Amino acid sequence: MKTNKKSLYPFLLLLLSIAVMSAQNKMEVDYVNPLIGTPSSGFMEGRDGGGTMPCVGTPFAMTNFVAQTRENKISEMPYFYEDNTIQGFMATHQPTVWMGDYGYVSVMPQVGKLKLLPKDRAMPFTHKDEISKPNYYSVSMGDKNQKIKGEIAAASRCGIFQFTFPKSDESHIIIQGINITENKKAFHGYIKIDENKREITGFNPERMSSHLGPELKNFKGYFIIQFDKPFERFGTWNSFRTEPDIIEMGKEQTGARMGGYISFKTEKNEKVKVKIATSFISLDQARENLSKEIPDWDFNKVVENTRDIWQDNLSRIKVNGATEDQKSIFYTALFHTMLFPREFSEYGRYYSPFDDKVHEGVSYNDYSLWDTFRALHPLLHFTQPERVSPMIQSLLQMYQEGGWLPKWPNPTYTNIMTGTHADAVIADAYIKGFRDYDLDLAYEAVRKNAMHPPYRDTEKPWGDRDEGTLYEARGGLTYYHSLGYVAADKTRESVTRTIEFGIDDFSIAQMAKDMGKMEDYGRLMGWSKNYKNLYNKETGFLNARLFNGDWDKNEQEGFTEGGRWTYLFGAMHDIEGSIELFGGKEKFAAKLNENFDGQHYRHDNEPGHHYAYLFNYAGQPWKTQELIRKHTSTINYRNHPLGINGNDDCGQMSAWYVFGVMGFYPVTPGTEIFAIGAPQFPEFTINLLKNGEQKSFRIKASNLSEENMYIQSVKLDRKVLDEPFITYTQIVNGNLLEFEMGKNPNPTAFKNN
Repeated sequence: MKTNKKSLYPFLLLLLSIAVMSAQNKMEVDYVNPLIGTPSSGFMEGRDGGGTMPCVGTPFAMTNFVAQTRENKISEMPYFYEDNTIQGFMATHQPTVWMGDYGYVSVMPQVGKLKLLPKDRAMPFTHKDEISKPNYYSVSMGDKNQKIKGEIAAASRCGIFQFTFPKSDESHIIIQGINITENKKAFHGYIKIDENKREITGFNPERMSSHLGPELKNFKGYFIIQFDKPFERFGTWNSFRTEPDIIEMGKEQTGARMGGYISFKTEKNEKVKVKIATSFISLDQARENLSKEIPDWDFNKVVENTRDIWQDNLSRIKVNGATEDQKSIFYTALFHTMLFPREFSEYGRYYSPFDDKVHEGVSYNDYSLWDTFRALHPLLHFTQPERVSPMIQSLLQMYQEGGWLPKWPNPTYTNIMTGTHADAVIADAYIKGFRDYDLDLAYEAVRKNAMHPPYRDTEKPWGDRDEGTLYEARGGLTYYHSLGYVAADKTRESVTRTIEFGIDDFSIAQMAKDMGKMEDYGRLMGWSKNYKNLYNKETGFLNARLFNGDWDKNEQEGFTEGGRWTYLFGAMHDIEGSIELFGGKEKFAAKLNENFDGQHYRHDNEPGHHYAYLFNYAGQPWKTQELIRKHTSTINYRNHPLGINGNDDCGQMSAWYVFGVMGFYPVTPGTEIFAIGAPQFPEFTINLLKNGEQKSFRIKASNLSEENMYIQSVKLDRKVLDEPFITYTQIVNGNLLEFEMGKNPNPTAFKNN
């Protein structure tokens, strides 16, 4: 049989026009793929997955609502893409894979024999039966004859699930209020069933990171679970590893691994809706949150409301000329930058895990500061300006209530990572004009980090995740001040600490200078150069030194999550000083080349995120342009679940990508300067807020193509840039940044190189 080719042409044209129209009708929110970054495995052996989850809720939501594929804990998320069963639908507060959950609760639909424990109640699913969006998630679970469809919609503190059941005389919804299987945990949760109100209330006091911080007697994750269907039967259950004890028609339950259940009959395709309200303040506050966020049972209205909010936030940056895959990668990255720090206040009040009390005001929590001071927080200056000062104010509240600024609150002190990078975040926001908070208090807080060693500093070796209630601050600061470096035989991670204390000191110094505190400025700037005392001319690296001044024999000693290459160019605050240390620009560039050519750069490790931009400072900006093209490509970012090369770390990896493809990057905190990279899409429009009014800043790349990766010239509002740098003020006051691209490096693209 012959095919009439002519008759195919109209059909193909029709398909093409439909595809074009479909793409034209898509909005920014439609490009987000929350499954990106959800596998546990990475791009290659030894690499981590993205540590993300397909959560539903509004930007910076207090509670994330997500399908649960496993029992989460520190090192495991509630959802991993490789899993093939669903154990529950969860209200979680776990920010990332290496941090703990707290105050969580989950529900799970079921038909047939009642099964309560997570692995027993798990139902199989495939990803082809799954839909994931920022405002909606659905999955079909179970075998062919007994399939249940689960759907999620959510706001910030409350969510609504919709379960579509098959016909059954034994349909159930299981509630798990707490899930502790470790003997060292002493937490007990509580639930109460009220069949007349079709409601289950309770609280979960567990904090998976509790062993790292202070005791919090009043901490509870309160929840209210409401159903739109009457209970025919109900009960509670309690278990510790073994088969649960079931109390039929039981109304109250306490325990470390316990919950409840409700049972009823269902008709074919009958929908049962479940609302969950969460609070860290009280059950009454949870009820108020529910009345404000999801007052009725209109599931679709919640879906649409949350979609509208995401669309408003994501459309603050508009992309033109990118492929459909590139748009998905970009807007998913932007989505990931709008999840943390999470909202922690509840309509004018917040529970503080720093003094264990309830206060008036606005609060945020779960700051991954060691990661996010680099790019995430500087990006929020453009995309979320209205949240910047409240986020700073939240850090200052933690300082007032706990005595120190936090390093990685989860949700209280955790002794995690090195440096006190709240200093850099606060100073960077201050320098860029975000000052709607108590400025004297802000300086007091960051100054304390710089000037005052923690209690018994010289008696402890310190270390990441040291257990106990004593907060670390800058462990080893005594030696940093007296010796000019942190001593490796006295304090762990000594080289990293010395470098990072310097970054924070430099940042605080800029704030001190602007506030007229010149004595502090001089001391801080002097200390910020301490990293130079660890430069070993014989090895050409920053190496650990002992208390007596000798070099540590182990050249890989003293580093946090890396080695000597990881931190060689780590002094992002004193690049000119680093260049001088290496013997000038040519030698500095040669060492940078050795770093990249020798595969020492690990894009999945944040300390090197500014390294590609350092060629700008060494007079070779075309090398930066090559590396940005390489590392914004599919070797690190893909429109696929396995789509982030390493842990996203609460948006830092994604923020790096957003800056990377737009063409500029914030190398040094506490300054207005951005290093020029190279735009990867033809056009961006950033909708900015200046003096309370909306304005736009366009980035246009002419002649950009796969081959044309090199900058030939850059103009800001028709004026040629003489250097590969641009300032925050120039961006917020400017209108158009124009790049002329070409296929060959242009050493004269910037006159002052």
